Amino acid sequence: MPATGPGRSAALGSRRTTAPGLHSRAAQPSHRNPIVDPVSSDSLNGSAGRTVFGPFCIVPGKRLLLRDGVAVDIGGRALDLLIALVERPGRVISKRELLKRVWPDIIVEEGSLRFHMAGLRRILGDGENGDRYISTQVGVGYAFVAPIELFPADEAVGAAAATGIPKPAPCAGSLPPRTHLIGRDADAQLLVNRLLAPKLFTIVGTGGVGKTCLAVDVGHRMAASSDAIVRFVDLAQVEDAGLVPYALAGALGIPVQADDPMFVLLAHIAGQALVLIIDNCEHLVDAVSAIVERIREHAPRVCVLATSREPLRARDEHVHWLGSLDFPLESEGLSAEALLSYPAIQLFAERACAGNASLRMDERDLALVADMCRRLEGIALPIELAAVRVASHGVAATHALLGERFSLGWSGRRTALPRQQTLRATLDWSYGLLSPTERLTFDRLSVFVGPFSLESASRVVADAGIDPVTAVTTLDGLVAKGLVSLDHAEPAGGYRLLEMTRAYSKEKLLERGEEEVRQTACRHAAFYLTLLTGLGETPEEVFDRSGGLTRQLGNIRAALEWSFGPHGDAGIAVPLAAASAQLYLQYSLMVECRTWCERAVAWLDARHTGTAVEMELQVALGLVLMFTRGNTPAAGLALRRALDIAVALEDHWSQLRILGRLQIYDERIGDYTTSTVWAQQARDVGEAIGQPEAIAVAASLVGVTNLLVGNQAGACEELQKALRNSHPSERSRTIYYGFDHRNRSFIALARALWLRGYPDQARRLVEQAHREAQALDHPVTRCIALIWSLNVYAWTGDLDKAHANVALLSQLAESNLFRPYLAAIKGFRGVIAIEEGRPREAVEWLTESLASLRSMHYELLTTSFEVSIAEGLALCGRHAEAFVQVNATIEHCQRCGDIFALPELLRLKAGIVDALGGDGATVEMLLRESLGLSERQDSRAWSLRAAIDLARLWLKSGRSQEAMTLVRRYHESVTEGFDTKDVRALEALWVDLCEPAVGNA
Repeated sequence: MPATGPGRSAALGSRRTTAPGLHSRAAQPSHRNPIVDPVSSDSLNGSAGRTVFGPFCIVPGKRLLLRDGVAVDIGGRALDLLIALVERPGRVISKRELLKRVWPDIIVEEGSLRFHMAGLRRILGDGENGDRYISTQVGVGYAFVAPIELFPADEAVGAAAATGIPKPAPCAGSLPPRTHLIGRDADAQLLVNRLLAPKLFTIVGTGGVGKTCLAVDVGHRMAASSDAIVRFVDLAQVEDAGLVPYALAGALGIPVQADDPMFVLLAHIAGQALVLIIDNCEHLVDAVSAIVERIREHAPRVCVLATSREPLRARDEHVHWLGSLDFPLESEGLSAEALLSYPAIQLFAERACAGNASLRMDERDLALVADMCRRLEGIALPIELAAVRVASHGVAATHALLGERFSLGWSGRRTALPRQQTLRATLDWSYGLLSPTERLTFDRLSVFVGPFSLESASRVVADAGIDPVTAVTTLDGLVAKGLVSLDHAEPAGGYRLLEMTRAYSKEKLLERGEEEVRQTACRHAAFYLTLLTGLGETPEEVFDRSGGLTRQLGNIRAALEWSFGPHGDAGIAVPLAAASAQLYLQYSLMVECRTWCERAVAWLDARHTGTAVEMELQVALGLVLMFTRGNTPAAGLALRRALDIAVALEDHWSQLRILGRLQIYDERIGDYTTSTVWAQQARDVGEAIGQPEAIAVAASLVGVTNLLVGNQAGACEELQKALRNSHPSERSRTIYYGFDHRNRSFIALARALWLRGYPDQARRLVEQAHREAQALDHPVTRCIALIWSLNVYAWTGDLDKAHANVALLSQLAESNLFRPYLAAIKGFRGVIAIEEGRPREAVEWLTESLASLRSMHYELLTTSFEVSIAEGLALCGRHAEAFVQVNATIEHCQRCGDIFALPELLRLKAGIVDALGGDGATVEMLLRESLGLSERQDSRAWSLRAAIDLARLWLKSGRSQEAMTLVRRYHESVTEGFDTKDVRALEALWVDLCEPAVGNA
């Protein structure tokens, strides 16, 4: 600093003062130790005195600025600015306040302020020869940072004038006003209780979570409940670590006139009972840590409560981690009262209504508020900013805007600190405190969607410039600074970025350029490819290890989106889609699985054609096409291509898995001949493998085909063999094969047993199949069990259970978008309606259902539904139409090989011919044909129905003895199912036949 004017340093009546503020430590050694004491505004008005700083002197009464005793040419506005700044040395004065002070009667732009401030700096020589006078806090305002000396109006008074030094202003460390604290009462009371014995406590949390509000509230509580003096100091506007002691001294009203400000501070507070609240320590954490350790050591009765975005890591520090406000994870079904019980929603509603007194929020509005609070993750500041938006734009509009993009620029209260007026300003504050490595790490973490692990972070962040160890260490630092959150929902521990933080870091990553974005996304996708392909070799290993990946689906989707995008990499995209298919199937995300498999197949090139990667894509694609779009030719082509690759690779287990899907595919399109061929091939592969599981799968496929082609004895034998060799149902095996073959064996065996005349055994197996399918929690398996058992319930007359099955099937099909099953719902309702004697609407339902199913090439239910249509038409008296329908169905069954229901069709045809007035001989011939075919198929359930109809025909024609003989044979052979409709009909006929005989006797 240049030499001062003559006699200046000897003036005993002078005072030098500064206060905590923003100024360079480099300028400090050229000045004598400043006194921390705010300057009274009276000292610079009228003729109260003169203010000297460096070679300059302000003479307020004459509105002069002197330099070494010579008047300086300075404009009135510039002098007003200088006086305003010098009145409060070291403290940041906002631009708004300066504009109001210097231009009180007119409205001017900030540009005028900047122009006059630049001129004032030129006049003072600010920055020349290391001299610093005015410091800029970007986006906030300005501060006068040079030490000053105050002289009385009469400079000749000398030492005697010392008594005329202006009285210090009131202490700057008084508590800020208290705000209404929502959802933090427990936190506040805990801190008050813990601070009864003096200690160092730090409230730590992410930016905007409400640390300052909590600290102020605690301060007010302690001031009201004890004799302790409570003082508050905000370090947000203190950039220089060397000024922290002065800031603390200023808050306590302690004048510092020695070389060591800490010595003076400690000397004053050593024996005092104080509560010192130090707010916003994160940017000065090292300095604050050292200072509070000294305070705790030399002033044990002083209690320090600090706030910071990271712990101080000082000796004996206690940390209170402040989390977000509670909000409902799900709002569906919650009343308005229940929603308002959550602090996050309370805060939102209070701030919104405060901004608009006429605002009224109903239950629907509060549900939208709850969703916004979820997206804002309960953080107080963004909730308040969104609430301000609601006050002017309404709930629905704000919710829609928040859904389109996470706004970092919404403004809050004008009186809030500048760094808290927008989310971007809050994050800018934290981002500005990071090192270059921390910034790069933070930016790269934006590629993660949702939670991520330590390993994934190190793999994505690390490159040629950052090694994995540095990446891990830096991540820990970001966690400590509140920019990365710990994810406690992960069993092994994990991390995540809050949505507002991720939006900000994503912007920062984009600013680094396209190549940086591409490289980061590439490492991210490569990590998830490695993760998915390394889950294991067996279905059990893959299933167990992928169970923890539920919350990683967002990252996997993001990796797939980038890999298939314009800047992606086919070398990653195709195998990543194949590897993720099993995961999507595990969580029944079939539509999404289909999307990625279709895109990957379209991207196949020489690197993956004919490999296990293509095989997995094709086999998954064939399965999901069946369930989401129906049994289209594309599904069959995909499965056949997969089988060709499996054969070429000599992969027997994959062959067995694919043959199972092919058998079901052709069964569903009604090609029972081809379906039988696949089943026989599966038997050969199963025998070649020779393990019980393979034998069980193959036997299940053969048993099902036997059932459908009418070989019920053979079906029971194979299906029982399958169950003997199968392991208990497991999701891992079910997902691997695409179907639960054990459950299919149960349900197919139940149908075969009913057909063979064992309805009670059939019903028990149906119930067991349902229990196992429910425990398996696999939607496809449950749907198959429901579909196949519906016929059993309809055949036995258990219509209440049939209704319950249809309702559950509808729910599962809708929630999983199983289009073929959705189309079948109306048909099953028609089947039940016919059994209930409501044929008119039933025929229409069945016809519509069949049309939809045929459009999806789903023919498995065709025969059953057409049997019901024929029966319904007959019940409606539309016998001619019924005759056409039954003949068409018989022809269809004979052509396709689906002949298990042929005996029933022949029986129905006999009844229709009889109703049309056909001769008795034709009717009897059809019934005898039905009876003979059902006995050859070992389908005693069909033969019982045919026998009852034939006996009734004979009774009508007077052949009662033949009828009695026929009915007796079946009556004596029935061993179970006495409550079923067919056995009840047999019993009623037997009673009718026996009564005449009793009467004759």
